[in-house]
Amino acid sequence: MDSATSDRAALSATADNGLKIVVVGGFGVGKTTMVRSVSEIRPLNTEETMTRAGEAVDHLDGVQAKTSTTVAFDFGRITLDARSVLYLFGAPGQERFWFLWDRLFSGTLGAVVLVDTRRLADSWYAIDRLEHHGTPFIVACNDFGGPLHSEQQIREALDLSDDVPLVECDARDRSSSKYVLITLVEHLHKLSAARSPRAALASARPTPEPAP
Repeated sequence: MDSATSDRAALSATADNGLKIVVVGGFGVGKTTMVRSVSEIRPLNTEETMTRAGEAVDHLDGVQAKTSTTVAFDFGRITLDARSVLYLFGAPGQERFWFLWDRLFSGTLGAVVLVDTRRLADSWYAIDRLEHHGTPFIVACNDFGGPLHSEQQIREALDLSDDVPLVECDARDRSSSKYVLITLVEHLHKLSAARSPRAALASARPTPEPAP
């Protein structure tokens, strides 16, 4: 571990403001890969080897080459400053583990819905659950080299409103994954300002000088 990473870890140990973000999506869309690529610590993974018994319950269309799968969640961390830490949770994608999602959503500021454009229907459940919980989210299309779709086509397929950010990414690339998280944070900030216009206006006003 280099000195920069050690410094971040030391700062994070004393941080008192933990911010939680969840990465959700269908089976095999790259959630574990994204958490692993962007986390400053060695991420906690609950991956297990896929077996023949699982073939009867897991839908492997489009991911036949996949050999392991998340059975609980992935966990990573990013230090924002001396007092704030971002905690990343990657949700399992198989339908048989969806019962874990509601607990993972508890206390979440927002979510990234990671999608494979070759299998857009696999992301419908994730979007439905987030909307049910009222959890703000953005959609990130992971690059699997599939057929190209226009932004409008993707929005129509996922029934996304115009105010939900839609970005492209490569979950294997740290800078690309960081861009996705930055987009989500900016979206959350925009929503917060829209909900509290008076507070946003007050914070923008200069603080009056104390009377002499």
